[in-house]
Amino acid sequence: MKIALVLFDGVTFLDFAGFYDVIYRLGQFPAGRGLEWEVCGTKEQVTDEMGLTVCIGRVKPDLSRYDLVFVPGGMGTRKLRCNDDFISWLRGAETVRYIVSVCTGSLLLGAAGFLAGHSATTHPSAYELLEPYCNEVVQTRIVHDRNVITGGGVSTSIDMGLYMIRLLAGEEALQTVKRQIDYPYEIQGVYVNR
Repeated sequence: MKIALVLFDGVTFLDFAGFYDVIYRLGQFPAGRGLEWEVCGTKEQVTDEMGLTVCIGRVKPDLSRYDLVFVPGGMGTRKLRCNDDFISWLRGAETVRYIVSVCTGSLLLGAAGFLAGHSATTHPSAYELLEPYCNEVVQTRIVHDRNVITGGGVSTSIDMGLYMIRLLAGEEALQTVKRQIDYPYEIQGVYVNR
């Protein structure tokens, strides 16, 4: 499995780091053998909403080459959803097996057209911003609608990683990872529409 982790200026770093810290652990299970991930963006460095600068591993790769594309959120999404260059690049993920977002990353998925006819969620403060992009805004933590999986607010990034571990590698793998990260909580608020 090959994963693209998309970063941009104004990202909320916990949206990214929570998912990343969990999903890289997929590699220890048979379903994750050969796991590869790349941190992708449209330029060589991005700065999160608090000033942390991060180097990008792959600048504007062809997103159709990945099995999973992950888009975090952050205040930068409000402006970026109107950036034709970024949205055009993101549209390259149209045929990807799993298109995943956390928080307001779903606004970027919506701007790219991935949420048309789908149910989706986002940070509770952005439900109204998401409405024009999707069929239905579901006010819950995780919405899995066909190949698009969206997550709610910032802390949902850990649950999203765990949800993907269970989806790809099963319940035993999920419990193993929860023990590894000392995570005592159950995934809550999952809406599935397949």
